[in-house]
Amino acid sequence: MLALSVIGWIVIGGLAGWIGSKIMGTDAQMGLILNIVVGIVGAVIGGFIMRSLGFAGQGGMLYTILVAILGAVILTLIIRLFTRGRTTT
Repeated sequence: MLALSVIGWIVIGGLAGWIGSKIMGTDAQMGLILNIVVGIVGAVIGGFIMRSLGFAGQGGMLYTILVAILGAVILTLIIRLFTRGRTTT
């Protein structure tokens, strides 16, 4: 059962990270691993925000994906704030 939960987190995380990067118009392709990480961390951030607003766990799979996408978008915004103006060599 735990393996299915982990696989679910990976799939939802990857999907949320990819959709979040499309919404934010990220030019560079982040790649599968970074999409998964951004999506999972975004799900945690989105879950915290929704729980703080009183909407904890009210909707099943679609709710989970939408909250993860919201969190991924917020995480991408935060990353952009800290990396704005930086150039890589």
